[in-house]
Amino acid sequence: MIKRWIPLAILLLPLQALAQSGACPQLPPAEGLSWEVSEGPGFLYCRAMREADGSQAFSVMLRDQSPMRERISLREERGTIDGHEIRWYRGDVTTSNALVRETAVELDDDLVAHIVLRAVSQQQLDESRRLAEGLRFADTRIGSH
Repeated sequence: MIKRWIPLAILLLPLQALAQSGACPQLPPAEGLSWEVSEGPGFLYCRAMREADGSQAFSVMLRDQSPMRERISLREERGTIDGHEIRWYRGDVTTSNALVRETAVELDDDLVAHIVLRAVSQQQLDESRRLAEGLRFADTRIGSH
């Protein structure tokens, strides 16, 4: 019976380390945003909410691997987030009027930030992208927010 638990324990160690160490990235200053945070086993989910109207500007999921699949046919804009060159991709659209972009940023502490934007207009998408590209990951770790 112990032999069954050892491999499982070894697999869970990276997730436990993730869950013990961090916070959402720093939001761009003076933009009227605040975080709503959810934490689960091995991930931290951060939703950037507009203080003016309570709508979501974008979300960031921090974990050891990104769920995003980069497909060349879905490539869109290029950008930079906290010194990391990124490419935005069209994401899955669950409603007919939503514009979705997503990207992944590999961080120095073996974490990946999966960032998702959802908007109802090109103007709102551009604004959300601008805000997301203002993120800073200096003290990003999962567990202490």
